[in-house]
Amino acid sequence: MRNGEKHIHVFFVRFSLFLCAKGGELIKREQNKNGGRNMKNSNDERSSIDVIKDADGNNIVMINDIRFKGKRRVDWDDVKEYLKQFVGEVYEIAETEELIYIGGDLPDEYTGSEYTYNLKGTLAKAKANASQGIPEMIEIADKRSFTHNRKTKHKIKAAKGWYRYDTRFGLPVYGQDGEVERYNIFHAYLIVRYDNNGKKYLYDIINIKKEASNPLCHQET
Repeated sequence: MRNGEKHIHVFFVRFSLFLCAKGGELIKREQNKNGGRNMKNSNDERSSIDVIKDADGNNIVMINDIRFKGKRRVDWDDVKEYLKQFVGEVYEIAETEELIYIGGDLPDEYTGSEYTYNLKGTLAKAKANASQGIPEMIEIADKRSFTHNRKTKHKIKAAKGWYRYDTRFGLPVYGQDGEVERYNIFHAYLIVRYDNNGKKYLYDIINIKKEASNPLCHQET
């Protein structure tokens, strides 16, 4: 497929997604929403990501490219290197207007936590590729809950406790011909630590589960 044809195909895939969502609504992401504090290389990287609203009113971050494609296992070292570009950035949760910072501990925790170590197959690839949508997954986060920190090892970095938020993202599924057949939708929790310095930092994304009742299909147009 030539480049021009590929771009047209991607457009139709996205357009049919909104039709297939049965009333799903495209949400235009506001660029530089957080006072210009978005990623420095955001223009090309963010163009492959959309945010849609499904028929139930849930926001979903649609990641239209599969960056980490390991057939047998995820190369978490590659994911770690990719995540380093987010360090130092800050994003705002739209619902609560909270600022969530990306600290230097995220790449290691995201790729090396016990939760990540135990992931296999589809869920491992889902977490690896969800890394592409971290800014948008923070922006759409909702259903905040709080718990006090009870572990000594986190007495500084989570001195003020932990927050958990719901978020959702979608990833394309390709057919044998290499074309997108559908999108799988995943629910996940953002884990945020409330640092002794008064700032909130994304710590990890866990409990990733595919929503079997909410696939978005690709309809030919």
